[in-house]
Amino acid sequence: MTDVVIAGGGPVGLFMATLLLQQGLEVTVLEQRTAPEPHSRAIGIHPPALDALGQIGVDHELVRRGVPIRRGLALNGGRTLAEMSFARVSARFPFVLSLPQGCTEAVLEQRLRELDPAALHRGVRVTGLRDDGRQVEVQACDGGRPASFAAPLLIAADGVRSAARAALGVPVRHRDYPDRYLMGDFADGTGFGADAALFLAGDGIVESFPLPGKLRRWVVRLGPDGAAAGTPDTSPANGPDAGWLAREVRRRTGIDVDAGSNSMLSGFGVRSRLAHRMAAGRGILIGDAAHEISPIGGQGMSLGWLDALALAPLVPALLTGRRTGLAEFEQNRMREAVRAARQSEINMALGRPLRRGLLSARNGAIAAAAAVPAVNRRVARRFTMQ
Repeated sequence: MTDVVIAGGGPVGLFMATLLLQQGLEVTVLEQRTAPEPHSRAIGIHPPALDALGQIGVDHELVRRGVPIRRGLALNGGRTLAEMSFARVSARFPFVLSLPQGCTEAVLEQRLRELDPAALHRGVRVTGLRDDGRQVEVQACDGGRPASFAAPLLIAADGVRSAARAALGVPVRHRDYPDRYLMGDFADGTGFGADAALFLAGDGIVESFPLPGKLRRWVVRLGPDGAAAGTPDTSPANGPDAGWLAREVRRRTGIDVDAGSNSMLSGFGVRSRLAHRMAAGRGILIGDAAHEISPIGGQGMSLGWLDALALAPLVPALLTGRRTGLAEFEQNRMREAVRAARQSEINMALGRPLRRGLLSARNGAIAAAAAVPAVNRRVARRFTMQ
C-alpha cells in the first residue's frame, strides 16, 4: 500500500514521482524496462518544460549536459532562406535544449533516488487494474512472478501503448498520417555549431539538430512506402541503413555525413492518439498515455512534463476522494494537447515534397514571413511551446 502508484518510469513518470515525493507523499513507480533508456530518442526540451523541471532542481544540470539551440536556420540549395532566433522566447531559457533522452532520464532518476531510493521498481509490467472506488489495486508481473500494488490513486504515464489506459477502459481518438521519417545520429562535421537547420528540399524536408559530444541528428522525410520521395528505392532489402541515410542527406542538402560514425538509427511513422478523458475513476492519464502527437517538433515529452506539473497540486485532495480542480485540469491539458497536435501538423505540412514551382512559392513565402520581425518572433514562440 502506498499513496500513489505511477505506471511508467520514463521521463514523465519520473518527474511526476519526484514532484509528489517533494510534497511528502509515498510513491511507487512501476517501470517495465529493466534498465535505463540507452538511446537518444527524444532530444528536445522546450523553455516551459525547463521551467517545470526547475521545480525539482534539475534544470541547471540538464542545461549543463545539453546543447542550447538558440537559433534555427531554413535553407535550400545552399542558401539561407530564413533565420529564427529564440532570444526573446523566455527570460530564463531563451533556447530549446538538445539532450538525449537517456541522459535526461538519468538526471531525473538520480533526483528521484535522492528522495526515495526504493520508489522505482524496474522490470515490473502492469497486467490489470481493479478500482473499487476507494483505491486501485494494480496487478503486475514482477520478474515473471505475479505482484500487486494498492493505492488511493493511480497515475498512468506508461506511454503510447499504455496498459494502464487499456485496463481503465479509456477509448482514444486516433488519426494516422502518411508521413514517414528516418533519423540517425552522426559525428557533426557541418560547421552549424549549436544551430538547428531545416533543409526545405523538393523531395521532402531534412532536419538537423546538434547533440552533445559533437554529434548531430539528421531526420529525413521518406515517401509513404519508406523510400526517398521521387527516386527509386535503392536501400537494402531490410530497409534503409546508416549508409543510405548519409547518401540521402548528401543528395538533398549537399552535406557529407560520415556513415561510419552512426550511433543511433530509427525509422518512425506519424499518428495522433487523444484519450477521450484523462481521469477515469481513481486513475489519471498523463503524457503519451493521454495524448500521443507527432514527434516532429519535439513537443511530446515537454507536454507530458507540463501535465505532471499541473496535476501535482491536485493530488493531496484526490487521495481523500475530493476531485476539486480535476475537470479544469483535464480541460486545460487536453486543449494544450490539441494545440500541440495542430502545430505538429503544420510542421509536417511544411516538410512534404513539392514540385519545383510550388517549392519556390512555399520557400519564398517562408523567407518573406521570416523577414517580418513580429511574425518571426511569433513563430519562434509557437515553435518553443509558448
